[in-house]
Amino acid sequence: MATSVDEHAAIVGGLVAPRLDAIPPERLPLLMALGRVTANDLLSPVDLPLFRNSQMDGFAVRAADVTAAPVTLPVAGVIAAAAGTPPALAPTTALRIMTGAPVPDGADTVVPVEDTEVSDDTVTISRGRAAGEFVRERGSDIRAGDLLLPGGTTLAARHLAAIAATGITEVEVRGVARLAIVTTGAELVEPGEEAGAGQIYDSNAIALIAAARAAGATVTLARRVPDDPAALLATLDEAAGVADVIITSGGISHGDFEVVRDLLEPRGAHVGHVAMQPGGPQSTAVFEGVPVISFPGNPVSTQLSFEVFLAPLLRELAGIPASVRERRWLATPVRSVLGKRQFLRGRALPGDPGAPGMVEIVAGPGSHLVAGLAASDLLVVIPEEITSLAAGESVETWAL
Repeated sequence: MATSVDEHAAIVGGLVAPRLDAIPPERLPLLMALGRVTANDLLSPVDLPLFRNSQMDGFAVRAADVTAAPVTLPVAGVIAAAAGTPPALAPTTALRIMTGAPVPDGADTVVPVEDTEVSDDTVTISRGRAAGEFVRERGSDIRAGDLLLPGGTTLAARHLAAIAATGITEVEVRGVARLAIVTTGAELVEPGEEAGAGQIYDSNAIALIAAARAAGATVTLARRVPDDPAALLATLDEAAGVADVIITSGGISHGDFEVVRDLLEPRGAHVGHVAMQPGGPQSTAVFEGVPVISFPGNPVSTQLSFEVFLAPLLRELAGIPASVRERRWLATPVRSVLGKRQFLRGRALPGDPGAPGMVEIVAGPGSHLVAGLAASDLLVVIPEEITSLAAGESVETWAL
């Protein structure tokens, strides 16, 4: 009996998620942490602002001295940014002050330069200001010990700027998942080489490496092996030493040369069929403590399997938003196979502003139609119990 898509996703998650959770965090310089995810809560080590400072270019005064504006006050000096601790302000005097400069003791407001007229060593203030106006109090943004960023934050420029403003130079982020990619099949040749009779170019390696990187993982090993159990065993031995998860493609169906099945099934692998199209043959195993997730070898099946079963787990670790899923309206009727979740390839069509648009089916259901997949920007999900849908009916779509 075939396993459902949701059941197989749970099996894969049960194997892979604990391994990803065990990846140790890294401490990185701020710029290297761009796009990474904070491993834990980050508390501010200091008050921000660090000191009481001026929001404007103007004059630091006592609010009580300018209540009866217009008033003229003697200017006792100038406070520049980075001037150190300024002298205290004497009553009925003013100190010229620059934006960001420390507000002196005795002053409780800043009058913007636009509301003043300067003459020699005096300033005439045309309007009064309440206490606290244009003064940034120490800790008014955040207090030392308060939460600056919660764990699980994907670091963008604004986050790095806030961290830097507290004087921190490094941040602890979640580690990156290490994947090993193993494509199998005697028929595979490297793109760029001459393909002989019965041979095909290995597109699965490129697809899986690119998809892994797009999902926030790093690929530490990529190998192509023939239908040779000894060669596959040696490759898996190497992969287990450098990867958190091993992905294989091909060799798990019911033919005479199913090298992954032949090697791993006697070692406890679960090799079976999932009720989906394309991508029915699937396998899970543990090799030397490392999860091995095996996909079918047909190119569309490989790419679809990664998107359905592995990409969500990797994106969550990396802090990458999940694929957008929304309902759209079919532009044409579709037929599906009873008992299988169908993943058709579609292209979004524009709809009315603010409303979901339509979707057209780009290619047939075949698992070899790589050009059709390349021409699509959506997966169209047809549930297991549906055999046909008319044009105009709504369907779930996943953005690619």
